[in-house]
Amino acid sequence: MSTPTAHQAPPTGLHEPVTPAGRALVDRLAGYLPQIRATAAEHDRTGTFPTATFDAFRKDGLMGATVPAELGGLGVDRLYDVAAALVRVGHADASTALALHMQFSRGITLGYEWRHGGPAARALAERLLRMMVAGEAVVCSGIKDHHTAVTRLTPDGAGGWRLSGRKTLVSMGPIGTHFVINAKTELPGEAPRLVSPVVTRDTPGFSVLDNWDGLGMRASGTVDIVFDDCPIPAEDVFVRDLVGARNDAVLAGQTVSSIGMLGAYVGVAQAAYDLAVAALVRRSEPAPAAARTLVAELSARLYALRATAATALTTADARSADLGGDPAERGRQMMQPFQCAKLIVNQLAPGIVNDCLTLVGGASFTAAHPLSRLYRDVRAGGFMQPYAYADAVDFLSTQALGIERDNDYMSAWATRATKDGKSVDAPHPAPMSR
Repeated sequence: MSTPTAHQAPPTGLHEPVTPAGRALVDRLAGYLPQIRATAAEHDRTGTFPTATFDAFRKDGLMGATVPAELGGLGVDRLYDVAAALVRVGHADASTALALHMQFSRGITLGYEWRHGGPAARALAERLLRMMVAGEAVVCSGIKDHHTAVTRLTPDGAGGWRLSGRKTLVSMGPIGTHFVINAKTELPGEAPRLVSPVVTRDTPGFSVLDNWDGLGMRASGTVDIVFDDCPIPAEDVFVRDLVGARNDAVLAGQTVSSIGMLGAYVGVAQAAYDLAVAALVRRSEPAPAAARTLVAELSARLYALRATAATALTTADARSADLGGDPAERGRQMMQPFQCAKLIVNQLAPGIVNDCLTLVGGASFTAAHPLSRLYRDVRAGGFMQPYAYADAVDFLSTQALGIERDNDYMSAWATRATKDGKSVDAPHPAPMSR
């Protein structure tokens, strides 16, 4: 991963990338923004995924943007640059930005596996990364178990595995070709271990449901995926820690895989501000004093939003590049500013969009108005791990107060799972399809 040099100006506000690779990514994305913006309303209205846009991304090599240059990718390895790119895409359409974030973040995390993992992990990561560059792999992440199932990996008796369970809120699912899943092992006489099997779309027993009807991010293709005794080769599994190991070193990888999403919400807030200001400028009469006051306040909040996200991303880049010292401390030092920034972004961005509706007035209170879409999309940030609001509060407060806690949210979910295959917080059973 590239590191800042002494002659580089400090990055501010996510306005511009800080490396040549980041600039190349932003320049190539720029040609797609008018079409993304033009089709966003229709995809939102119908809840359809912008497949044509992502097909074009694949053909143009953009789906391999964060793959190391040594493997043929654009070599974008700075989280700050990824977020700066997603600001622009999020300004055009938040759903597209969210889906693209999934591919970009996977390129960076797989790049780390390729450089620093064990032999098996390096081989699997390289295979996926080269396919991403070739446009042959659209890699989705399946983290959260559906409340009716615990995703389990069990031995098949012949050196491989069988995967069963269900994941929910898997973005970019309609076009995904490879799904990196969070699961736990079940081996007789052995403690369960967290693993990440890679499931291809043509795997027997695997299905992608067409069940997304979200309040916002309606074009993100965020669906459920189901595993019905899927065969998984041994070489297609990333092996993680024991369940309940309380290894804060994993927080570094979780930060890297998720912090870029802040850029999408900065883009949404900026888009709302730009729409509201443009609406005031078009009016024949000068804006009243109350409206001008609100514009000034919005300008300050947008500045704070950008500065907060940019600072957390800069910190994450610096910590990520430093592999010396205690890995657990490094993980905490990356996650803590990320969570502070995420809380602030999840407070400021919805507030900015809400006040922009106030400025525009009743015209914005229709389903077809772009501010209506932004209002619904921006709310999604609070539900995304790591962490959703309650978990973020737990993490930040226990860090401040020195209280012991398992900070690995994936391990915590696996620990809460009961032996009968359902989560303890499941209110009732539900059918496997909607």
